Amino acid sequence: MDARGEAVEVRAALLRMRRSGLLPVAFGGLVGGPAPGAVAGAGSGSGAGAGQPAGPGARAFRITELSGAATEELRGLGIVSGTGLGGKTLAMGRPFAVTDYRSSRAISHEYDGAVAAEGLRSVLAVPVVVHRRVRGVLYGALRQPYALGDRALDVALDAARELEQSLAVRDEAHRLLSFAQAPPTADPKAWEEVREAHTELRALAVRIPDARLRQELLSACARLASAAAPEAAPARPGPPAQLTPRELDVLCSIASGATNTAAAARLRLRPETVKSYLRSAMRKLGAHTRLEAVVAARRAGLLP
Repeated sequence: MDARGEAVEVRAALLRMRRSGLLPVAFGGLVGGPAPGAVAGAGSGSGAGAGQPAGPGARAFRITELSGAATEELRGLGIVSGTGLGGKTLAMGRPFAVTDYRSSRAISHEYDGAVAAEGLRSVLAVPVVVHRRVRGVLYGALRQPYALGDRALDVALDAARELEQSLAVRDEAHRLLSFAQAPPTADPKAWEEVREAHTELRALAVRIPDARLRQELLSACARLASAAAPEAAPARPGPPAQLTPRELDVLCSIASGATNTAAAARLRLRPETVKSYLRSAMRKLGAHTRLEAVVAARRAGLLP
């Protein structure tokens, strides 16, 4: 997954937190593996472990995105698993909050310097969990020592859940893209995997807000569709039918064996809308049945 796309997703999550009005400062980052040469006293902190280098296998992340911050002190700060508030969240995989960061006995204090420079007092941290793995941490904070209640925690958790879903979709998109780079063309069983990947790619593309990634997915779909299966029949003479993207999305789902209801759920459309797109595609392809439409689309190079 490209870092720029991840950064966009994290910034969107932080903005959702701030717009609630309950968390005027929000920041966070995603795990990219151990921070090389990270020192667990990255602020001017004190307390347990201050100044100790991270162990060779320690998981870590850097705070890469800030929203509502008055300084740049937190940007780039490397957080090691188990240290400070965010490191505790990373290690335990659950939310934690402190009412007064510097005086809290519930966390270690490696990052007090950066937190104090930003003037933060009450801070909460929530994990971003994708496929049962903590992929990052989002923080929300106040500059006063007020207890952060359930409403603020719910706001942060909702933002984390939306980020998790976005990252999961991007992960799946990149998995399918890597599969699409060299589609198999000899083994009929493998070719069915190509067709399944094509269907999943088109369904995912409409859910991707990142225009660059979305276009990459659609380009991969075009490559898969243009590849000829061993058993494919010769294309019909004449210009190919011009299906709209949504007509093609519906036809992809139908080709995979989905019912109209299942296709609607996959594409986030109403069943009646799916029927309308399918009728239009059948008319353009000169088909009288769903199966005829799929066969005609494959012959035209619109489906793999």
